[in-house]
Amino acid sequence: MRFAHGHLAYCTNIHPAEDWSSTFQAISTHAMKVRELVASDESFAIGLRLSATAASELLRGETLPEFRDWLAAKNAYVFTINGFPYGDFRAGSTVKRNVFRPDWTDPARLEYTKELFTIISELVPEGIEGSVSTLPGSFKEFEADESLIHHQLIELAAFVDALSEVSNRDLHLGMEPEPLGHFENTVETLRFFDRLLDASPDHEQIKRRIGINYDCCHFALQYEDTKQSLTALRGEALRISKIHLSAALALDPGIPEAVEAVARFQEPTFLHQVLARHPDGRIERFTDLPEGLASLDTADGKDAEQWRVHFHIPLDAEPAEPLKSTRQHSRDALRLATELPGLCQHWEIETYTWGVLPGAMQRPVEEQIAAEYRWVLAGS
Repeated sequence: MRFAHGHLAYCTNIHPAEDWSSTFQAISTHAMKVRELVASDESFAIGLRLSATAASELLRGETLPEFRDWLAAKNAYVFTINGFPYGDFRAGSTVKRNVFRPDWTDPARLEYTKELFTIISELVPEGIEGSVSTLPGSFKEFEADESLIHHQLIELAAFVDALSEVSNRDLHLGMEPEPLGHFENTVETLRFFDRLLDASPDHEQIKRRIGINYDCCHFALQYEDTKQSLTALRGEALRISKIHLSAALALDPGIPEAVEAVARFQEPTFLHQVLARHPDGRIERFTDLPEGLASLDTADGKDAEQWRVHFHIPLDAEPAEPLKSTRQHSRDALRLATELPGLCQHWEIETYTWGVLPGAMQRPVEEQIAAEYRWVLAGS
């Protein structure tokens, strides 16, 4: 849907679906119910998540034209695709580090992303930008060869540039910094793009077609200031491809009740990185919540003054005290968009953790998403 700052959708990765049939089932049921709750009389935007399997199936035969016709009949449209999770992304599966596989050193990642751009070029309406989001190159533990990442991104930029010309659509990739990703904060992002530009024969093509998917949860985890971060990225003329409106858990690990409460968020599906800030400003990173909890048995771990945990929390509902959330970061991004018209055209609510939220926080999924829309629209 259109709103004050561009186009707003929610990401359908909240609905477990790995093939096209189940993806379409989720859109035609859950997404349409959300539409009735928040925008029954408006053209409704769908933030599409496609696995590699679903993308391949959508490109077969007449499936894509049939989906395009269905969208038109429903007065709905797609402006963005989440291409970060390549494979299984369902509660009950073991996603964890696998969400970063294949990374951008693997040709499979390049081919998958090309397919997503082929799809978005056919779906996005005329006059609206089309975006695809992806992982930040790799995961630090993988020790990826960055030259291979550069090579494939340069090839993708040329592909997207040519496709934009043919389709008469402005298409762009948003790389999504995440804790312990190949690049994860503002400084690392700027340095990565400096190296990518140095490796590319066409700087302008890179800047046109490859930018940042700014996830508010992820940057809040880094203890960054929204305005400073986004201003720095724009100051280097990097394109803000998409902004994810999202929130992380926050707590004081010195409060035993807070530690006991956050321990209930341990679950086996998704990766929940912990970033612990110490009084001297040092930030310590733990790959997953159990590792963070184990650190509290050490003298250094007990020294931490604040934790932020990568567990997406619904934007409209603060967790019960003594836990908190970082949703102010999303609110600040919306306010900054008022100060900086044209900051970004693509906005997406992304609380994919509905299926693994502790029971007391769960509501019917459509009601949760609708409440998040209302929170965003009230703050825009």
